[in-house]
Amino acid sequence: MRADRLVSLVLLLRQHGRLSAAALARELEVSTRTVLRDIEALSAAGVPVYAERGRHGGFALLPGFRSELTGLNHDEALALLVAGSRRGAQAFGLGSALASAMLKVVDALPDSYRDTAAGAAERLLVDPETDLLSRRLVAEEVPDAIVAEVLRAVFAGHKLQIRYAAVDQTPKWRTVDPIGLVTVRDRGYLLATRSGADRTYRLSRILAAKELAEPAQRPDRVDLDRAWQERSKRFRTGGDQVTVLVRVDPARREDLVSTALAVRAEESDSDGWLRLEVTFQDPRHAEWALWQLTTNAEALAPQWLRNSLRNRAAAIATRYGASS
Repeated sequence: MRADRLVSLVLLLRQHGRLSAAALARELEVSTRTVLRDIEALSAAGVPVYAERGRHGGFALLPGFRSELTGLNHDEALALLVAGSRRGAQAFGLGSALASAMLKVVDALPDSYRDTAAGAAERLLVDPETDLLSRRLVAEEVPDAIVAEVLRAVFAGHKLQIRYAAVDQTPKWRTVDPIGLVTVRDRGYLLATRSGADRTYRLSRILAAKELAEPAQRPDRVDLDRAWQERSKRFRTGGDQVTVLVRVDPARREDLVSTALAVRAEESDSDGWLRLEVTFQDPRHAEWALWQLTTNAEALAPQWLRNSLRNRAAAIATRYGASS
């Protein structure tokens, strides 16, 4: 919308002091001609924006022109800026809106807070894109048009029609009653009901979405945290799950636990290793998780898992033991 773009233009000038039409066009993702029209509109509306000629010229605001966000102390400003660095908004397609909001917050801060809060926020990093092993933590990509349609239905309380690609199934159209959205480790989920039964849909598996005019059948209020915990519990206790008894080097405990659905028991062995009873999604999941830990873990039970890991190790040894 043009009104939002005009506000962003003013805030960019407030932050940078002076910007050329080309630089403004890049920031706002419009043409330079559009920027010039917006500058003219701002001037007509009484905003004190002026042009400076020359090689280092551009557009700027008269000193002292600003809005102010009152009632916000330093710690509150810092909390907003740090929260703005989280990547959860990306899962719901709100990344650009969050960036725009943070720009407005920084601009509106009182002079006594702006520099110190922004500087402090630069020293806190939340949810980086890679871990200490340089493994890239890639968020799932969901088309903006799909996310926007889902959001509209969730906020308006309307039924939602989605074309969903469940695992190992042909994509099908479903009509659901959306309840809310949850993001976990940069994965977005739609909590909904279908024919009165609870359903959870991963946003990245929604191939198309359409908000319907019909009101959704859902409660007026919802506790998303509680709803997510209940659904997670049902997920962990259903399906083809397997429970495994494993010994693991304490240094690799978190690597094991992070891949498991649940830890049912834990104790220390006499040699310092840990003995855990953990649950995995299915046999393939259990074999994969233990294989990643190489010699830093040992599956004690069930026997079929020990056999599978032994056979896999033997096949690797045979492959690399052959003479070239």
